[in-house]
Amino acid sequence: MNNLSRRAFLIHGSLAVAALGTGCTKIAADTKPTESSGDMGAYGRYLEEVEPVAVQPAQPPGAPEGDWTPTEDNILGPFHRPGAPFRGKVTPPLEPGLPLLIRGQVFGKDTRAPLSGAVLDIWQANARGRYDNDDPAKPPAKDVFVNRTRLTTDELGRYEFETIHPGPYRIGPRAWRPPHIHFIVRHPGHKTLVTQLYFRGDPHQADDAFIKDSLIIDLADVPVGADAYKSGAFRIVLAAGN
Repeated sequence: MNNLSRRAFLIHGSLAVAALGTGCTKIAADTKPTESSGDMGAYGRYLEEVEPVAVQPAQPPGAPEGDWTPTEDNILGPFHRPGAPFRGKVTPPLEPGLPLLIRGQVFGKDTRAPLSGAVLDIWQANARGRYDNDDPAKPPAKDVFVNRTRLTTDELGRYEFETIHPGPYRIGPRAWRPPHIHFIVRHPGHKTLVTQLYFRGDPHQADDAFIKDSLIIDLADVPVGADAYKSGAFRIVLAAGN
């Protein structure tokens, strides 16, 4: 998805939200309450006569088989900031870069079941390889978190977030870090996992001292009209522990 079409889409959505917000902040003095649609009427009698249908419990989708090795850890790095807000979008509105959607599930190695309520702390560089706190001369305000979020998994251990593809950055005269996304994953009764997610095919991976093969995922193009965004899945398995 190019920057122009992405910007137009996001502006359109922002205007719609703003319009809704404006309508809610001030109403005419003679505005009447929204009317009720009435009681159940004939529908209520119908429901009383219908036999209840047994609902089968939902099965965890995509539960892995075979390999239940806990997800490998990785370095924390120097740019973590605690206290990011809970939100489903990592980046701020109109953040430049290639749109990216990451989804996955969190499982427990001991139970082989999805972990509901796991908390994921996620942060990354922008498309130019810069973090919001990588310049000591210009630290971010303590309540402003750019390209950072926290998420909670749903009842089936699932999570999903929207972001942009991070860029690589130099860490030495001849050393670069390949594009990656940081994770800290916590769940009661399991060991806290500090790790990173990488993307297959990046040329900087060949010289990186920290990357692990098991943390590299494939990305697929998802068409949206004449444009496309990238999408990938990252399954996480937590080891048992305190």
